This record gives sequence, C-alpha cells and structure tokens, in this order.
Amino acid sequence: MQAGLLRREWSFAANEPQRAPDGDWRTWLFMGGRGAGKTRAGAEWVSELALSGAAKRIALVAPTFHDVREVMIEGQSGLRSLRVRPDYEASRRRLVWPNGVQAFAFSAEDPASLRGPQFDAAWCDELCFWSHPDEALETLEHALRLGAKPRMLVTTTPRPIPALRRLIAAPDTVLTRSSTWENKANVAPDFINALRQRWVGTARQRQELDGELIEDIEGALWRRAELEALRGGHDGPFARIVVAIDPPVTSGAKSDTCGIIAAASYGEGFARRAVVLADASVQGANVEVWAARAIALADSVGADRIVAEVNNGGDLVTHVLRSVGARLPIRQVRASSGKRARAEPIAALYAQGRVTHAAPFAHLEDEMCVEEKRRLAGVETPERGLRVSDRRASAICSSKRARRSATSGCVATACSTSSSRATARPAQIRPPAVSKNNAKISASVTRGSSKKSAAPTRAQSASRSTASAGTFSSGGR
Repeated sequence: MQAGLLRREWSFAANEPQRAPDGDWRTWLFMGGRGAGKTRAGAEWVSELALSGAAKRIALVAPTFHDVREVMIEGQSGLRSLRVRPDYEASRRRLVWPNGVQAFAFSAEDPASLRGPQFDAAWCDELCFWSHPDEALETLEHALRLGAKPRMLVTTTPRPIPALRRLIAAPDTVLTRSSTWENKANVAPDFINALRQRWVGTARQRQELDGELIEDIEGALWRRAELEALRGGHDGPFARIVVAIDPPVTSGAKSDTCGIIAAASYGEGFARRAVVLADASVQGANVEVWAARAIALADSVGADRIVAEVNNGGDLVTHVLRSVGARLPIRQVRASSGKRARAEPIAALYAQGRVTHAAPFAHLEDEMCVEEKRRLAGVETPERGLRVSDRRASAICSSKRARRSATSGCVATACSTSSSRATARPAQIRPPAVSKNNAKISASVTRGSSKKSAAPTRAQSASRSTASAGTFSSGGR
C-alpha cells in the first residue's frame, strides 16, 4: 500500500527520463548531465524495490565509500532523504528497511569485495568515474544471481570508457538520457547560467550538461578540442563564397545524409583563409527538398557558385538544381579517391589554423571526428555517429560522411582562385528561407560576395581535394 502511494507520487513529480522504463531489460543505463536528477532517480528506484519487496538484497556501488554514504545514502537526493528512511548501520555499511530488505555499500576501488555476496538488484552511481570500472562491473554482474529477474541501474555522466560502451551495446540494456536543462526546476538558476556561459557550444557542454557520449577516435583527422579552438567568423569581405553538395542515391528514413555546406575564403597568398559558414545538410529528403535547401542556402550567403558531386546521378543533379530555380554557375565534380584521402589536405589546413567555423556545427564536427573503423586498426567506431547508442531514429552521421565530404569540397573550391585576382565587396547576408520542416541554418554573420573577374574562375575538384596546403598557400595561381 505504502509502496504504491509513493510510486504514484514519484511518477507525478519525476521527469520522463527519471522513470524506470518498461520492458524486459536487465540493465537500465541512465546517462545524464550534471544536476539532471540521476541520484534522485536511482534512490526512488531502489526505494520502490525495497518497499514493495521486489528485491531483498541490493548492492550500492560508487567510486568510493565516501560517495556511497554522502551521495547515494545521506545526500539531499539520496535514499535517506525520501519519505521512508531506512536505518543506516555504518559499522556494517548497510541500509535496512522496516520490512527487512537490505542494501549494502561497496566501493569500486575494491572490485574483489563484490566476490562472494549475491544480490537481486544493484544501483551503480557514476560508473565512468570508477577506478576499476571493467573489473568491478563484471564482478557485480556475476553477483546478480538472486530472484526471478535480477536488475541493475547505472546512473552516470558519460565518458568514453570501454565499460560504458559495452553496456550500451548489450542487447538487454535500455538507455535513457536527461540533460541538465530538463531538471532546471530543481537546481539553482545561477548554476544553470554559470554552466551555460562556461561551456555553451563545446563538446564539454554536450557531455557534462546534455549527457551525450562524446568520443575522440584515435587516428581521426580532427579532434574536438582543436575544432572548438578554430571557431570564429570574418568581419571583412570574402573573395569567394561556395555551397557544396554531396547528394545521396535515395531518399527515405534509411537513406544517406545529403551534405550541404557553405564556405568562404578571403586573403591572398599565404594569408589566404577559409570559413565554414553554415551546415544545411538534411537526411531522408527527396531530391526536390535538398535541392531547394541548397539553393536557399546559396541565396542567403550570397554564394558565387554551387559545387555538386555527381558520382551518383550525373547530369541529373544539375538538372534538379536548375529545375528548382538555381541560377548560379554549377560545377560538377567526380570523386575518384576515397573520402579520407580527399579530406587529408583539408585537415592539414585546419591544423595550420587556416580554416575556421563561423559557429558550432555539432553534427558536422561529429562526422569530422569519427572515422570508419576499417580504416583504423582495431578501433571500434559507431556505424552512424556517436548518438547511435541511444537508438534514436535521427542519426547524426551517415555512413557516407556526407557533411565531411561536402566540407572538404567546399573549402577546396572556395580557396581556389582564377589567374586574375578576385575583388570583393561587403554584403549583408539575409537569413536563408527554408521550409519549417528543415533544420535551422546557423549562418548569422556578415559576409562578402565576390565580383566576377574577367577571366573564368577554375574551381578545384572537390572529389580529388586538389586544394593541398601548397595550392592553398599560393592562392591557387
């Protein structure tokens, strides 16, 4: 009776990610940002098991004994903060409820202490900060052998460790995730504001506040910290502005992403620089939709031309762009080498600090930092980007790496010049007009558009990435 009443009260007060999921799962993995309500969710889950008698022996595991006592048990959201307070026997490191159910405290510093005891439920807090996560978790899993259906809850702020990846990949794991913002009603406003100012637009925000698993893969051409350091636009005029398209073969929920990127260049000779202005890539759209989206982006940034990879579709790509109103010059390019080979010269320019991003482009930067596992010896990489682990239908990263490919071609073409020096004039860029079904395009910076020179401009092929560091340095002349 009491357990049912408390369950109804918590169900009313809890945020959706804090409620125990339905289904036949063995492990509930709750990844959340700081202050997202992970501890309260864990305490309520354990309390319900204890008061209902669904579990008789429960393991409580944290990075240290201090963390078990001060956070999981005595903390403001801990087990003894709830309406029914179990007794804590410090000498035996256990909690006892009025009905005789017991919970035992363990430190992940001592995985061997989990050998011998057995349980029918466990709550593991901050797994990613355990000193021996793999050994402790494996030992605990072997100890979950009581009752009809032993279960485990893992609450943690994510970090890219093998133990967490293994849990995510397990078929009997169900994953929920909550951001700090979803629980803002229960934390101090100054806390939210301080973290927003400190980490907004960074990978740290996505990991520590949004509860996302963010990884840097060994051998990848780009790293997140390096990309974050290369953020910033350009106040003056641009010599060239280009929109590049890497179109998919099909449309639909399982189709590849259509990469649509805008980039611009400025400066001459060794002072030449490029800026990625916007990412308007779209997944699952038909040809008319992505073509209209590319043209809207080109209009909004004052592009000089559109560059389209035509390996898939040939002249049809140009025909579709023309049919929906493209009036700019369209340069067709064909990829004859792998995407990584074409990306390497552009990565070298990033390494030199000669390419920047006008704004945070989370999806694009995810693709840039993740490589196909076959190209990296022994490195396990998610198939469609870092969010595939939460089984969302909207993947951030197609298997073609379309955004990254379009970016390479866009930067390469933007940085090539004609034999005559291009002139430039400032221009105020209006927001792109795209349908409400498309994602918002982040390109609210003042940009310049070039005046066409008398001599024809020779765009470098994005497929072959001929804008190598040497070509870039000399202005392509």
